[in-house]
Amino acid sequence: MSSIGDMSDEIQHKSYWRFSKQDFLPEESFQSWGNYRSALSDTCFRFKDRLISRSDDVNEIGELRKQSENEMKRCLTWWDLTWFGFGSVVGAGIFVLTGQEAHEHAGPAIVLSYVASGVSAMLSVFCYTEFAVEVPVAGGSFAYLRIELGDFVAFITAGNILLESIAGTAAVARAWTSYFTNLLNRPSNSLRIHTNLAEGFNLLDPIAVGVLVIAATIAIISTRKTSLINWIATALNTAVILFVIIAGFAHANTSNLKPFLPYGAKGIFQAAAIVYFAYGGFDNIATMAEETKNPSRDIPIGLLGSMSIITVIYCLMALTLSMMQKYTEIDKGAAYSVAFQSVGMNWARYLVALGALKGMTTVLLVGALGQARYTTHIARAHMIPPWFALVHPKTGTPINATLLITISSALIAFFSSLDVLASLLSVSTLFIFMMMAVALLVRRYHVREITPQTNHLKLALFLLIIISSSMGTSAYWGLSPNGWVGYAVTIPFWFLGTIGLSMLPQQREPKVWGVPLVPWLPSLSIAINIFLMGSLGAEAFERFGICTVVMLIYYVFFGLHATYDMAHLHRKAQSTEVNNEDMIGRKGP
Repeated sequence: MSSIGDMSDEIQHKSYWRFSKQDFLPEESFQSWGNYRSALSDTCFRFKDRLISRSDDVNEIGELRKQSENEMKRCLTWWDLTWFGFGSVVGAGIFVLTGQEAHEHAGPAIVLSYVASGVSAMLSVFCYTEFAVEVPVAGGSFAYLRIELGDFVAFITAGNILLESIAGTAAVARAWTSYFTNLLNRPSNSLRIHTNLAEGFNLLDPIAVGVLVIAATIAIISTRKTSLINWIATALNTAVILFVIIAGFAHANTSNLKPFLPYGAKGIFQAAAIVYFAYGGFDNIATMAEETKNPSRDIPIGLLGSMSIITVIYCLMALTLSMMQKYTEIDKGAAYSVAFQSVGMNWARYLVALGALKGMTTVLLVGALGQARYTTHIARAHMIPPWFALVHPKTGTPINATLLITISSALIAFFSSLDVLASLLSVSTLFIFMMMAVALLVRRYHVREITPQTNHLKLALFLLIIISSSMGTSAYWGLSPNGWVGYAVTIPFWFLGTIGLSMLPQQREPKVWGVPLVPWLPSLSIAINIFLMGSLGAEAFERFGICTVVMLIYYVFFGLHATYDMAHLHRKAQSTEVNNEDMIGRKGP
């Protein structure tokens, strides 16, 4: 039988805790320096192969999961996923970034920033839900993009997923320290270690590191127990949020809403691009598909239900903050606690700080689960060493992947401030969600070996028009926010591309649940995500560009060759299996 079959027979005899070269670099290209030099000399051919190759549903759901050696335990229902949705989303974004962006960019119009981000997030939720129902694997967007857009695009997305996971977790951990400091009624940054390092990296945060370690430990022990802890903590946090909304409106002063647009429309979208981070955790739900008892029913309920309610809550909380305190007086570090203090409710600041801590704790808990599962599937494809794909036989959790994310996040959280992390994180998040909308359109309108070549070319042309016109709209907004001539060109082109897509026959219908109004909603998601990306500052793109260059260097020297070898090993195994079946057929009667 094939080497893959032999490998599966040996799995039961292997210890989970092993650290040989074969566990990290089992691919043929890395077995000797000669092999590696030969692989490097073949880089162009291999890159072309990886650029045009595609995975498929069966491979992602079946073959790749064997790389983990043990199955994750199916123990989650729609109830768990709904509370995971709350736990993964409601945290640092609403409690920290709201005050920061209201003070610096949007003013009272921060509520409109949350509306804009919420609409974009819901469009992305639709795309994630359709994919998660049909491809229920731990890889989430990475797996979906491997199927529809190929290995190279999936790798760029994988790099951004890991960047988002590590930076996002670090940002929440830093915010946790800020609220803990406020809860103890101590001066800002008094629990951090002051150094002479560069601004933004000079406040060391050991508490953030400790919180990350605790959250990761809980996630490693059991997914089911993590769900129970998340449910309890999120229920308490929800009670605090209801208090904030009710008590906040009771002490509201409408005069604080004037001027409503102190920074103009540009400030709304600039803030929207940053507070988008507050919605980013929902994609963790899609990664739990392998552990969900009935993915086709539970995932749509968990994702769409939780995100609909969260969007309304965010808008109400943003409006509450703006009405309690003048935007110029809002504290950027602990906005809600200080706002209640300003209206004479000193005791409420402690309740709010406690609720915020609970919210951020659940974000870290659910993040430890979801991010590790992303990492697991990326390792299954050998884009990072397959040692990180292993699932522990007793806990049913990917311990190695959890440790990778936790250690990396802890190192960054120890040094980097929240504002340094948030802008970089938003670029990665928006990029991933934009690519998901593109992948959904490809899935609906193109099926390999079925779609006519002319329709294939038309699909590529219309997608190019949609993406280019969206980039043009975003660029014109940045260059001339008060102009209109540019929009008169770019927006009609977006409509033209979307109408063109709508006239093509759809090649695939969703089996259980599908995004409505295709291609309009996915096309709108592409436009909004690109527009919000364009609203971010140049510094965010500089950091994003540097990270992308690092990813490409890694890909050329490692990821490309590991995935090429893995793919060809799989093809060889399939060919051997087909040949064996043909031989058996010839011997038959």
